[in-house]
Amino acid sequence: MKLPLRLLALIFVLVSMAHAAGAPRPNILFIIFDDWGWQHAGAYGCDWVKTPNFDRIAKEGVLFKNAFTSNPKCSPCRATILTGRNSWQLEEAVCHGGLFPPKFAVYPDLLEKSGYTVGLTGKGWGPGEFKLEGRTRNPAGPSFDEFTQKAPAKGIGTNDYSRNLEAFLTQRDKVQPFCFWMGFKEPHRGYELDSGVRLGKKLEDVKVPGYLPDNPTVRGDLADYAIEVEWADQQIGRTLTLLEKQGLLEDTLIVVTSDHGMPFPRVKGQIYEDGYHLPLAMRWGKGIKPGRVVEDFINVRDLAPTYLELAGLPVHEQMSGKSLVNILRSEKSGFIEDRKIMLAGKERHDIGRPNDWGYPVRAIRTPEFFYTHNYHPERWPACNPETGFRNCDDGPTKSWIVENKGPFFDLAFAYRAEEELFDIANDPECLKNLATDPQFAATKKELREKMEAVLKEEKDPRVLGNAAIFDTYKYLGSRKNKGYAEWEAAQKGQPLPEEPKKKKPGK
Repeated sequence: MKLPLRLLALIFVLVSMAHAAGAPRPNILFIIFDDWGWQHAGAYGCDWVKTPNFDRIAKEGVLFKNAFTSNPKCSPCRATILTGRNSWQLEEAVCHGGLFPPKFAVYPDLLEKSGYTVGLTGKGWGPGEFKLEGRTRNPAGPSFDEFTQKAPAKGIGTNDYSRNLEAFLTQRDKVQPFCFWMGFKEPHRGYELDSGVRLGKKLEDVKVPGYLPDNPTVRGDLADYAIEVEWADQQIGRTLTLLEKQGLLEDTLIVVTSDHGMPFPRVKGQIYEDGYHLPLAMRWGKGIKPGRVVEDFINVRDLAPTYLELAGLPVHEQMSGKSLVNILRSEKSGFIEDRKIMLAGKERHDIGRPNDWGYPVRAIRTPEFFYTHNYHPERWPACNPETGFRNCDDGPTKSWIVENKGPFFDLAFAYRAEEELFDIANDPECLKNLATDPQFAATKKELREKMEAVLKEEKDPRVLGNAAIFDTYKYLGSRKNKGYAEWEAAQKGQPLPEEPKKKKPGK
């Protein structure tokens, strides 16, 4: 149930009074990796990236096989987590490196008003700017980052995550539940070159996906990535020990996920399976039957309404996500609520695109197929070559692909077809586009119509005839910010700008 804003203040007071009298509410510990691919965890069958603590969360709670973000870049994904909305519903916050409009409620604020103590260590919402729009703290909560530790490699951050959580727990009101955001820096680039081998990884053990070249350079890069994942996983273990020591483990809902896939070409920032498919496991000793594996399609925008419902609060009227409480309380595995559709998309993720426009995409995923509509196939999908394909993090793998060109360059950086269709059950790496195959014409049509129907329900401007508005949002990732000036002009009665029509260039 979604209620108007005028009723929320009264509800917050009543809920706080009720729970002060003894009604149980779980503590909430949200742990998010930065750039960790879903396939790189032992719980999902990976044998060369060791994640015993994530695997413990999954074993003692529930593992989600089909968890997704609606937008595979840091700040838009984190905005969807905080607001419970898809990124195309978030105005400036749809951008990577944009603003966070204060008009959108965030679950840490809502929980705090109902009596929770909230806090943050590490990376919350970002990159971007929240203070320009009136917020005085990160939307994920007040920061606790005093304590540091020595890292085993230069690319790894020094935040002592569990000790900073301990500092937060020390100062909190112990009568009230807590909600804490633990944002790992890992495994975000850059990496210390060859740190993976130095710390024990064997290149022959590394599994290379089909969209990347299988050579020592790429294997070494993946090994460097792996040791950062493993370091972050160790921080989960230290955190579990802390909660056990303080007698808080069984009363705490622990959620572990990532914001998108690994920082490699054709993954991070790109609308393919490994870009927006996420790892997700939850543990709550007193509230979740252990050992279950859920196949329902879950979006991280579903987390905010879940937290509110568990706290005894109504789902905020702005939230379009769907609570997971029934799934958490179920004793079954498999499909619990028959959620079998997921949408994804993006707008601006780039810096260095000369004409200052984004690369808009919308996509729909079912258990069988993945359909994508690239609205401007005449643009470079990972930004322009003359500015270094800036929507792909620099690293050895990217450098090798750019220097050697060939099929892997085409997969990661070349122009794409306007429509893409993949048999996701048999082609999970999205290597063979079936969109022009007559045998799949009906499937493509059905998926596109279903996708556009959902987007219309969610009032996505891109399918409602107002796509130009996305290029007017103030965008700090851009070097020109010309869109904001055009938006101001439009507010004075002038029409929104239209991009000049272009012919699709050759490769």
